[in-house]
Amino acid sequence: MAVDYQSQDVAFYYIYKALAHPEHNGYVQPFTQEERLLHVAEAKRTLGSEIEWLCDNMKNELKQALGGAPNSQFVIDPKGKIIHASGWSNPVELRSYLANLVGEVTPATTVADLDLQQLPPPQLAGKGVAVRPQMPGQMRALLVEPSLSREQYYVKLRAEVDSRFMQEGLGWMYVGFHLDPLLRVHWNNLAPPLRFRIRTPEGITVALAEASARKIEVESDADPREFLLGIEWDSNVLPAASLSQSSLTLEVEYYACHDEGWCKLIKQSYSIKLQPDRNAGSVRGRGRIGGGQFRNR
Repeated sequence: MAVDYQSQDVAFYYIYKALAHPEHNGYVQPFTQEERLLHVAEAKRTLGSEIEWLCDNMKNELKQALGGAPNSQFVIDPKGKIIHASGWSNPVELRSYLANLVGEVTPATTVADLDLQQLPPPQLAGKGVAVRPQMPGQMRALLVEPSLSREQYYVKLRAEVDSRFMQEGLGWMYVGFHLDPLLRVHWNNLAPPLRFRIRTPEGITVALAEASARKIEVESDADPREFLLGIEWDSNVLPAASLSQSSLTLEVEYYACHDEGWCKLIKQSYSIKLQPDRNAGSVRGRGRIGGGQFRNR
């Protein structure tokens, strides 16, 4: 359609928003605007399309203004007015609408006519060697904010809690450390494993506040390092009205090893707010059933 309707002065754009399904093809949510632009460049590389991209800011203001749907579709007139909208992109519907709006274009260009040079996602170090924990039930992503760091966040933190914790004050918290494939790093398992510690506000208790990942018996891999931690909320100490304003502080140490051959120790910290992150997306097919990979330190 973008090719066909160029002659009718219709411009097409993709909009990069937050990832709807982190971990799909290995990609994880970016933490900075520069990293979002890396995702845009990666989309251009893998899709092979020449359609231009618009990139939302880190406050996700465009996403929210357009309703927050993950695969929506809009037609906007030259004055900036939305004249057609779909919550889910529908090419047949869009072509029909454009035909009525500015005229039909025949014959219609097909995807095969374009001969797109599509490329695969980046190839990381081996995956599937670490046992992934089974989620205890429905999980909700929490708002994670990285602290200012001189180093790149080669590893991205994802934090979630189960619905039981939000309702009853006792449940599970998931923390997962995911390598960013666009930063070309892997785990060097000859180095000390990732370790972290969590500091909680009064009224919140985490059963395992300090832990390290299990040793992996292969030299390198790209699997996430994941933990399931018991978490408890005492509403007598921390009122429900104050829960969403409370934060946990997570400090992590890990060795980032780049494909070019260097390895260095990284120390970083995050703030985990006890409020749902509506821009975090949902993870599908998290992995095989197994125990959480942690041990006491």
